[in-house]
Amino acid sequence: MSAATLTDFVLANTTLTPVPLVPEVVLHSAAEAMDLWELTDHDQPPFWAFPWAGGQALARHLLDHPGLVRDQKVFDLASGSGLVAIAAALAGADSVTANDIDPLSLAAVELNAEANGVAVRTLPGDQLDSDAHGADVVLAGDVFYDAEITALVLPFLTRAAARGALVLLGDPDRAHLPRTRFTAQARYEVPVPLTLESTETRSATVWRA
Repeated sequence: MSAATLTDFVLANTTLTPVPLVPEVVLHSAAEAMDLWELTDHDQPPFWAFPWAGGQALARHLLDHPGLVRDQKVFDLASGSGLVAIAAALAGADSVTANDIDPLSLAAVELNAEANGVAVRTLPGDQLDSDAHGADVVLAGDVFYDAEITALVLPFLTRAAARGALVLLGDPDRAHLPRTRFTAQARYEVPVPLTLESTETRSATVWRA
């Protein structure tokens, strides 16, 4: 799809809606996952179309503790809707880069950043072999959803922390989260779409690497 077509697709299949745990932020969100997934013809669900629990918790934490990112260069891995990136920008980050391998995600991030009046740079493609482009703060919400992805993401996050970056993660107690590698910072009760999570609330923790 062209950039214009991607943007049109996001707009046609979402509604601008406040994020339940982070009402300061509005996102172009979908009502139902499976129907939209069929339309995208992707291998993975449309992560960009929903405010997932880990991302909501991490975004809430950044807005409640803006000193974590204020005046910092921020890199948001697997950005999805851009919720966490937008929260970092609203909290006063000097610059924010949102990375995702899904072109629809990057279209959604651009639309969502515009809707919230912030500047977020989008970066396509797999960046897991990079150093997060020298970012001072590396953020990741909901990235430990299966063993394969965890094995790919963990070395990236570990390298960033080893070189001195602040690495913060949001996760709703998914089975593949390597808890012993991180330190819990805060815990939130997060409203989530019933159609996605089979519950109306999930607990999510913000972790520091």
